[in-house]
Amino acid sequence: MREKFLARHTTASLQQLIGDKRAVVALVPIGSTEPHGPHLGLGTDVVISAAACVRACETFDKRGPLVAVVAPAVSYGVTDCADGFTGAVSIPAPVLTAYVQAICDGLLASGIKHVCLVNNHLEPAHDAAIRACVREKQISVACPLTRKWARTLSAEFKSGACHAGRYETSIVMAAAPEFVDESIRTVLKPVPISLSEKLSAGVNTFSAMGMELAYAGDPAAATVEEGEALIGRLADMIVGEVRESIGLPV
Repeated sequence: MREKFLARHTTASLQQLIGDKRAVVALVPIGSTEPHGPHLGLGTDVVISAAACVRACETFDKRGPLVAVVAPAVSYGVTDCADGFTGAVSIPAPVLTAYVQAICDGLLASGIKHVCLVNNHLEPAHDAAIRACVREKQISVACPLTRKWARTLSAEFKSGACHAGRYETSIVMAAAPEFVDESIRTVLKPVPISLSEKLSAGVNTFSAMGMELAYAGDPAAATVEEGEALIGRLADMIVGEVRESIGLPV
């Protein structure tokens, strides 16, 4: 188990891993600290990224020739859309980019061959700040905002009505059920508001979009089974982005 998590390694064990035949890839879970309805924890986006990273490690092991480790998460981001809600902590985009770039530099300097930034906080300014860290083939970004990966996800995700709705809630139920308040989730009514459509129209906050409880979609319809399947698809996204960036067959 230690091999999967960078933070559990000692200097000696990490040196041994890096010295083995397989190139080491560091997966950095990235999310935010922001409201996800009355039923999900503020750290939902990080939970999703971390779960996908752990699953991706298993796929890397099976496929070769790479071995992946999950690095400590980046738990804050650009969360301006949640302005006005208790628990929203927003980091300026240039600060976030500089911080994540420094993390990448440190990981690569240690002998890790590639860093994949796994982002499941989908606010456009946040996504842009993370993508600004990419250079050449040493760093990649895995984020379901990329159209080819979005097509592999659920109907609710593709509708854009997916903030703390069925899509995200299913994943958290499968990955970290302690983050879910079931007594509230099961009685929530669907909120058919597409964040992607609202953002395209220039409506930039949850409040202005009409998301008075900071969720959109249908969390009451979420299931553990759907969450497990979605984690698998997000893991495939990570493996695909890394292999394509390095020049291996996807």
